[in-house]
Amino acid sequence: MIENSIYQFAVPTMDGDEVSLSAFKGKVLLIVNTASDCNFTPQLKELEMLRKKYEAEDFDILAFPSNDFGGQEPLEDKSLQQCYRIDFGANFHIFDKIRVRGAYTHPLYKFLSDKKQNKHVSALPRWNFHKYLINRKGEVTDFFYPFTKPSSSRLRKRIEKLLKQTLPI
Repeated sequence: MIENSIYQFAVPTMDGDEVSLSAFKGKVLLIVNTASDCNFTPQLKELEMLRKKYEAEDFDILAFPSNDFGGQEPLEDKSLQQCYRIDFGANFHIFDKIRVRGAYTHPLYKFLSDKKQNKHVSALPRWNFHKYLINRKGEVTDFFYPFTKPSSSRLRKRIEKLLKQTLPI
């Protein structure tokens, strides 16, 4: 059902276009709000290791840089992408900066954080590197606070559980 999934949203790319999240149908996803100048920024390397570990099993990571917490994402466009790709080796999807809290919150993040909309989880991002786990149907199934490292066994076990689930034909 598209209305209870992330597939109803389009998100801005770094080059000024928009991409529909329906392009990720059938994948298990980890959606993360990121920042390049945060104590949690080293998690970018761990996120890439996580992506590599499960990429053959239809797992992917979607990063949404945000300057909402402490002004910790000062970079824009190409310099932002260069930092993530070159400095941290991040090869997962990095979208354009969006708002993840407040009056101008992007509709995707309103959906991710509101149980009335997503039917499963109620958790506003409290800081950079808040993570939402999405199943193969595009449904929010879990969330992880910023201090939960991508290498944590709790996160990996939840991902593995979702990867074992198949979509009905």
